[in-house]
Amino acid sequence: MRYTRMRFDIWLTLLIAFGISLGTTKLTQLIVPSLYEQHVEDHTVADGDIGGKAGAEVFRAQDVDDLLNHDTFTILSDGIEYCNRGGGYYGNHYMNAVTLPSGELVAAVINSDSVQSEGDYFSGVNTLPVGRVVFEDLESSESFLRQIEHSEPLSRHDFYIDMLGTGGKVQEVDYVERWTGTVQAVTILVCFPLIHSLGAKLGIFPYFFPPRPKKGEEQKSEWD
Repeated sequence: MRYTRMRFDIWLTLLIAFGISLGTTKLTQLIVPSLYEQHVEDHTVADGDIGGKAGAEVFRAQDVDDLLNHDTFTILSDGIEYCNRGGGYYGNHYMNAVTLPSGELVAAVINSDSVQSEGDYFSGVNTLPVGRVVFEDLESSESFLRQIEHSEPLSRHDFYIDMLGTGGKVQEVDYVERWTGTVQAVTILVCFPLIHSLGAKLGIFPYFFPPRPKKGEEQKSEWD
């Protein structure tokens, strides 16, 4: 088995850059809570809006015809049956297969923060968020259809239901990890070449790319 050793200057520079990234990560952790508050505000949907909680005045759709004949509506679901069927990513949205009271199956992107439960969340009656029909050719993504139709085919492939709107808050722990991970990676990527370049100029590290001789200077050979 062949082993490749990392050059001393490379791992030392990486170690220094990593140490600096711990500082920027700590600073990010102090700033992120205020950013998360804004994130929550931006992704909290008012009751009655698309992706918001559905009140008693919102039409309860029974079948596909109801979906197509109403601008907004909601659907009553048996617990989280729509989660148990699985789903898939279509573009940036994760969609579930939702069963209508008629038995028809349609794709929907759902704001879980606005699902209302009567009784047990898992087995009772759940009122899904306010939704609207969005016409889209779902057959344009074969991988999506394979995922969402793994147990049963959808009744329609020409639309999905938007029950998300501007909702879809990220959990705080995931939000913090996303920011700190990005800041740490960027810090290392920026600091590594800067630190190594400084070390090379000081004669501590060898150059990755030796500097070109200045104009008028003759490059001596190793025999001179």
